[in-house]
Amino acid sequence: MSVARIRSWKVWAALSAAVVGLTLPAVTATPAAATTTAYDTTYYKNAVGKTGTTLKSALHTIISDQDTVSYDGVWNALKTLDQDPNNSSNVVLLYSGVSRSKSLNGGSVGNWNREHTWAQSHGSFGTAAGPGTDLHHLRACDVQVNSTRGNKDFDNGGSAVSGAPGSYTDSNSFEPRDADKGDVARMILYMAVRYEGGDGWPNLEPNESTSNGSVPYHGRLSVLKQWNEQDPPSAFEERRNDLVYSTYQGNRNPFIDHPEWVEAIW
Repeated sequence: MSVARIRSWKVWAALSAAVVGLTLPAVTATPAAATTTAYDTTYYKNAVGKTGTTLKSALHTIISDQDTVSYDGVWNALKTLDQDPNNSSNVVLLYSGVSRSKSLNGGSVGNWNREHTWAQSHGSFGTAAGPGTDLHHLRACDVQVNSTRGNKDFDNGGSAVSGAPGSYTDSNSFEPRDADKGDVARMILYMAVRYEGGDGWPNLEPNESTSNGSVPYHGRLSVLKQWNEQDPPSAFEERRNDLVYSTYQGNRNPFIDHPEWVEAIW
């Protein structure tokens, strides 16, 4: 069940969307208004009220208390986490929004596979339990679309991606469709807080580059911040966060619960 919360910024977004035919110029994203969740006095009690590096450090300590799953176990987890709310036999695929049979997981054309939103080559962490199997950034994705994304950083622009209407790519970046922009931003920034280099894994950080290659960075931070504002957490994202917490890993993505913490930290 979704956690009760107050999101005045969602109301603002809904009212804005109701204005038919109005095209607004591109502007810098406005920080999301503060939210309240049932976890603020328990799970997040040592983070509430903090900002900047102090908030990031507090959240790292909180979300690092985590169980792990095997890479093989990710298959069944994604069948639950990414389940189509309108068809329990299917999963909804990242970047395309396509609903596809859970049974079509694999590596062939027409299958879906396990997309590492934070590309595993950005830090060379592979698929070992830890960042390589962290369900907060692993999503079901069409095999060919996943290949097109590859290990590219995230940014706006490019040519249309075949099989993923609304997504675009160029030589060094990938832009997901609008409905997935905020999801991607919050997954990337979760990874940057969870993995700080003190537990045997690389110190993952966002930056402004779109040519990060094998270094443990992911860009483009300024664009990810805009996407976080542009595409607020959906019921799908919230359900997923709750299930990762209650069923698999025992930790939460704080930016789904508190999107405004993105601006508070970065």
